[in-house]
Amino acid sequence: MKKINFIYLLFACVILNSCTQDLNVEAEDSRILTPEQLFSTPQGYKQALAGVYGNLSLTGTGDAGSSFLQGIDAGTSQFGRCLWYLQNLTTDEVIWTYENDEGTAELQRNTWTASNPLLLGMFSRTMVEVALANDFLRQSTPEKLASRGITGTSDLADIELYRNEVRVLRAFAYYNMMDLFGKAPMISENDPIDFKGPENNRQQLFTFIENELNAVIPNLKAARTNGYGRVDKGMAQMILAKMYLNAEVYIGTPKYTECMTKCTEIIAGGYTLKTNYSDNFKADNHLSSEMIFTLQSDGVKTQNYGATTVIINGQVGSLESNGSEFGVGGWGGALRLRKQFVQKFDGSEFTTDTRKTYTADGTRTLDIAVPTNAAQGAILHKFSNKTVGGVAGPSSTFVDTDFPLFRLADVYLMYAEAQMRKDGATNANNANTANAQSITYLNELRKRANNGSSSANVSAGQVNLNFIIDERARELHWEGHRRQDLIRFNKFSGGNYNWAWKGNIANGTSISANMNLFPIPSNSITANPNLTQNTGY
Repeated sequence: MKKINFIYLLFACVILNSCTQDLNVEAEDSRILTPEQLFSTPQGYKQALAGVYGNLSLTGTGDAGSSFLQGIDAGTSQFGRCLWYLQNLTTDEVIWTYENDEGTAELQRNTWTASNPLLLGMFSRTMVEVALANDFLRQSTPEKLASRGITGTSDLADIELYRNEVRVLRAFAYYNMMDLFGKAPMISENDPIDFKGPENNRQQLFTFIENELNAVIPNLKAARTNGYGRVDKGMAQMILAKMYLNAEVYIGTPKYTECMTKCTEIIAGGYTLKTNYSDNFKADNHLSSEMIFTLQSDGVKTQNYGATTVIINGQVGSLESNGSEFGVGGWGGALRLRKQFVQKFDGSEFTTDTRKTYTADGTRTLDIAVPTNAAQGAILHKFSNKTVGGVAGPSSTFVDTDFPLFRLADVYLMYAEAQMRKDGATNANNANTANAQSITYLNELRKRANNGSSSANVSAGQVNLNFIIDERARELHWEGHRRQDLIRFNKFSGGNYNWAWKGNIANGTSISANMNLFPIPSNSITANPNLTQNTGY
């Protein structure tokens, strides 16, 4: 089995309620164990660890429609799906046809409010991750282990490793809160279970995450040596690299040298580019040497309406009915490309670019005059529920394809951008500051995209920050990065760059700078009076 065996146990129902008072958190399965039962053996700790990981892929202990967050639909609180909606649906990359699906119209038209259910789903699911992590840490102290008779040297070493992995997962949760909402209630394993955490701003969150990751990295397994899907040094270094690249946005202080250092450490971890670009997005992408961390998906054992299930079913065109291409039935043209993304591949240099997988022929208009018209707009062919060998996953709805949250190609692009910015490039100029190492990394991606040919390679004189932001779109589209990238390049809010239906206007319009952050969900503020609303909402 390629995945973590998610023995998904809600071992912290009371503790979860303290973090997500806006929703009732209930055990929905009679097989749920009490903490005393679960943590009575070393194997129980491994099962509990699977629960912390499992919260990133699953929503409950039952089928795909189950959720232990009562009062909110499972689909609108699945971590990967919510993350993808917030980072991609709000941008120039994609549009969703079925605007009656709650919350989607407001996201893709940039008209969201604090009552948007997808924002509540993301906020609550992410804070559940914090709660699960905190309870694992409470239950695995030396004192707790000794009181339960868990004293074997090997068992203690394993559980200490689990603790360090859990601290990374908690830091990852707070990283997403910092990026999306700019603040979060701070709750640790040292707080009581009914604690309503104080609000921490971006600077406080940045400091906490940075300190946590730097503390645990020496004690994590080396990159690519842990079990598939589990945290290692590469994952922790990647979170730091992302934070440092975006530090000017988060805390107003550039940390480009630090970003380059982390990127170099990741690259030295043994990751290599997959020879075929598209193999990173197939049902056996767990075999890719490029993956740093994924959100796992299994069409039988972890059925959920997560990011890749939505993406692959949504890719199927309403005119083409091409679900067999991807090994799924499809959802009648749910997802299409906005024109501005398609235009990133204009030009003869992209004629043979394997990243150019969209269909935009005479049967489809490039412009989307009506967002709910599934026949308008190009469709994508990037993700698939088939293996490299063409074998479809066992389910035609729930896919086997893992969501590539972090992969090596992103590290190459981050290094080049950080180096250029360190050496003087800014959003306000077109300075060509890419050095030889950066050009090497960029051309490695270009060669891979052109089947090993250097025909589309670039020189230093061709590379500025505008090139970087467009190349990031070409390489990383639909992978959960675009909103963050556009904000960093000052192209999300304001009117520097408009796209179809930005600001609820067909040709796009300027949106307010306050929309660089999402609002804190109203229910969450009601549940925790320590939280304050973001400016402009």
